[in-house]
Amino acid sequence: MNDNTFSDNVDIDSDAPSVSSAASDLRAAAGDFAKSTEAQAGKIKDRAVETAQNFKANASDRAQQLKATATEKAEHYKAVATEKAGHYKEVATEKASHYKTVATEKAQHAKENAQQQWDETRVKAKEIHVTAEDYIRQNPTKAVLGALGVGFLIGLITRR
Repeated sequence: MNDNTFSDNVDIDSDAPSVSSAASDLRAAAGDFAKSTEAQAGKIKDRAVETAQNFKANASDRAQQLKATATEKAEHYKAVATEKAGHYKEVATEKASHYKTVATEKAQHAKENAQQQWDETRVKAKEIHVTAEDYIRQNPTKAVLGALGVGFLIGLITRR
């Protein structure tokens, strides 16, 4: 018997490729596949780089557009704020002028009232002075005794 148990069952075809030639074919196919995969990977890498550059350029353009829009809006808001500030200043000036006029009128009115009161008080004081002089001339003894009594009372009050 033969030591090789498979030898009876296997018919080796002489036209079949040998193992070394099959391995060589496999190595060549693997090399071709690797080159093909490497080429595809390079293309994918190039497309990824190009896409990233396009994205970067688009992002930069978008950022510039946003910056321009923001600048326009800021200038618009600045103009509106300046206009409103001018309007408020105008209104405040008008109101201040009005209040100044009203205050001046009221001050003048108060001054006139005070002057009138002062004049009336002076007239009354002169009348009281004249009346007092007349009373003292008509009743000198009563006036002197009354003055002494009032002086005495003031002296007692101030001692305590």
